[in-house]
Amino acid sequence: MMTFATIEDLEKLWRSINVDELERAASLLEIVSNSLRVEADKVGKDLDAMILESPLLASVAKSVTVDVVARTLMTSTNQEPMTQMNQSALGYSFQGSFLVPGGGLFIKKSELNRLGLRRQRYGVIDLYGIDD
Repeated sequence: MMTFATIEDLEKLWRSINVDELERAASLLEIVSNSLRVEADKVGKDLDAMILESPLLASVAKSVTVDVVARTLMTSTNQEPMTQMNQSALGYSFQGSFLVPGGGLFIKKSELNRLGLRRQRYGVIDLYGIDD
């Protein structure tokens, strides 16, 4: 299956890719594209068919793929990324909050919304106990 974005798209929309990151970026593009397909399948949609029906959705899928890959590439691979860190001197204290506990790839709800892959829920509660 084709990926929704290429290395060239990643470089145009984000930044130049280092030689060290090239192999990882290529693998991530495939993984993210397939992850988006799985998310679409969870809500009973075929993302590839949706893109064929609406060519505008192809550019949105490309943008979402680049966003997820860029976020994953920014995450450090040699240590856990911290969003907040505190240090003390004489009390020998160190404290930190991690970006993503356990690390890994994640797709935001807003990114799924952009692709139309969030399941809408609806329901009615009968307050008076009268069912017709």
